[in-house]
Amino acid sequence: MAGSQVTAAEGAEGDAIATEWQAGVARTVITPKTAVWLAGYGSKRAPDGKLHDLWMKALALEDTKGNRAVLITSDFQGVPKIMSDVVFQRVKEKYDLDRKQIMFTFSHNHCGPRLGDDLVDYYIVDPEQVKLVDEYTAEMVTATVDLVGEALANLAPATLKMGEGHATFAVNRRNNREADVANMLETGIPLLGPVDHSVPILTVTRPDGKLEAVLFGYACHPTTLSFMTWCGDYPGFAQVEIEKNHPGTTAMFVNTCGGDQNPLPRRTVQLCEKYGHMLAVGVEEALVQPLTRVSGGLRTAFELVELPYLKTVTREDLNKFAAENHEIRARWARRMLAKLDAGETFSDSYPYPVHAWQLGKEMLVIGQGAETVVDYALRFKHEYGPGTWVCGYTDDMISYIPSRRVWEEGGYEGGSSLYEYGRPALRWAGDVEDRIAASVKKLVEQVRD
Repeated sequence: MAGSQVTAAEGAEGDAIATEWQAGVARTVITPKTAVWLAGYGSKRAPDGKLHDLWMKALALEDTKGNRAVLITSDFQGVPKIMSDVVFQRVKEKYDLDRKQIMFTFSHNHCGPRLGDDLVDYYIVDPEQVKLVDEYTAEMVTATVDLVGEALANLAPATLKMGEGHATFAVNRRNNREADVANMLETGIPLLGPVDHSVPILTVTRPDGKLEAVLFGYACHPTTLSFMTWCGDYPGFAQVEIEKNHPGTTAMFVNTCGGDQNPLPRRTVQLCEKYGHMLAVGVEEALVQPLTRVSGGLRTAFELVELPYLKTVTREDLNKFAAENHEIRARWARRMLAKLDAGETFSDSYPYPVHAWQLGKEMLVIGQGAETVVDYALRFKHEYGPGTWVCGYTDDMISYIPSRRVWEEGGYEGGSSLYEYGRPALRWAGDVEDRIAASVKKLVEQVRD
């Protein structure tokens, strides 16, 4: 198929420079075999079948000095800290990879399964479901660790190249009413608000010219669909199409700060397939353009930066919320009260994961936990220049992470919604962007010469 092999000249070039990188790719199906509910949307969502399998995939990299890193992509809605921390610990024990050497990303697909305590107060308490979620989460911990090991075992000479395509279906949901978008698009009325329509790609090519993997990103919620059927939403359809176009190639998706972006209009499989196709076309357009070779050399840095809450809730606050006619918030308040009754105390901040990886001279990957709004990608790409990827939804599904602009505007992503994520507070303090930006700056300085 077109694009699955490179030209003879490119193959010769790759043969000459492939010694700069070793790359390993692995993949595993994560479609549940039990009736674990679908994650998100705050309701009981028992699965009724699948459109296509869900996947977790891994790309391992090693430079000539033996420096290693592994990027995991997945069709999960959200990986909670209680799961990823165990993965990081076991990966360290089995493969001697430190936290700075592994990013665990999730697409935020809302047609994927529940995991651990992610959004735990969204769902009615069902003992059988708790058991199924615990069992599935434990299974996924083992699967993730094994996947990392397989990717490392598959390390072999490779050439890395990067480029960028374009896709336009993401809409800033804060600045455009969903009910108005279809008519705005049809009549040519400009949509409002910041967006990031870039589709960054990274290719992994073997010395014989085989396209081993394509990593690509886009900034948009995978919330086209809200039904009860397993699938990867638009990123899943995009990966299926790219892999069909390039037999033997693994397509991998990362969500690049789509916390305030939606695929609009939505709610039909036809639209989901359309957006997946648009994204795949963006990748294919990038593949046929001249790509930039990523030179050898890998440096990684990581830290947990404390993000303060505006105000930690008190027992008095929780008693009031527990009596409200607001199902999710009341359930959260009762669970928080039980913690206080058990003698627990609430922290006034949360440890937020931040990564910086420098690949050669050309590529910088910034990884941020949770649902980062698009402002972060736009800011860091401007500050750190061409070749910068900014990945949200990394390591821990904490909550929405507003920029200062979004925090001041309020609304769902910037306002009092932290209870939905089980945090002991309603809002972040107003300086979270400054704290994250300071951490990114420090880590970038560590990985750049």
